[in-house]
Amino acid sequence: MTAQDDLTITTLAERPELLDAMWAMADTWPVYVQHDAVAWSFMGRIAAELPEFVLVATDPAGAVVAKGFSVPFALRGAGRDGELPDRGWDRVLQWAFADLRHGVVADTVSAIEISVVPEAQGRGLSGVVLAAMRENARAKGFGEVVAPVRPSAKHREPAAPMSEYAYRVRESDGLPHDPWLRVHVRAGGTVVKVAPASMTVSASTDEWRTWTGLPFDAAGPVEVPGALVPVHCEPERGYAVYVEPNVWVRHTL
Repeated sequence: MTAQDDLTITTLAERPELLDAMWAMADTWPVYVQHDAVAWSFMGRIAAELPEFVLVATDPAGAVVAKGFSVPFALRGAGRDGELPDRGWDRVLQWAFADLRHGVVADTVSAIEISVVPEAQGRGLSGVVLAAMRENARAKGFGEVVAPVRPSAKHREPAAPMSEYAYRVRESDGLPHDPWLRVHVRAGGTVVKVAPASMTVSASTDEWRTWTGLPFDAAGPVEVPGALVPVHCEPERGYAVYVEPNVWVRHTL
């Protein structure tokens, strides 16, 4: 248990009574992201099966104000050979639970999510949780944390290639242009590659209309609020697909 910047940060394993409050915590994820099939399958299992890799931050009143999910996996396992996957967030979740099922010894921890309640955003709490996640992995004997980062300002430039955006830096200090990537680099991380197909959401055009309020009646790219790249729409076939790129960052501990 650690206290930082008026937060108390513990693992869910240490404080299982916070489970319901953690799940009830408000966040700012776009609704369609929550329909990624891999997330639907595995996110609940992290809390149930890997609670020692789930961080929960509470304020002085005891309210949950931030959470951090991570998973251990064998990055250097057979067929992986230390190469971070192009399918990023989705793939590392699949690897982690495959390893857990087969008893494969993990050698790396991957960040999965860090969320802060809307009213507490802008205070640097995400960086505090990231530091706690790094320390939690180090305390468990791991030498590296990797993160398939969802750049926080990329949605403002959905047409920009992630291969360019990820490596954009500020002239003033050489740090990443993107605020969330900047937090990772300041914490000691290194941007290493783009995961071009990190998350995939495929759904009917009716579902997309419900989620976004947009018509989804024209073929081709559709810019959706909060999306990092356009959604590809096929109205004649009745579906649209969002393939989100993320950015792999390595943290050596």
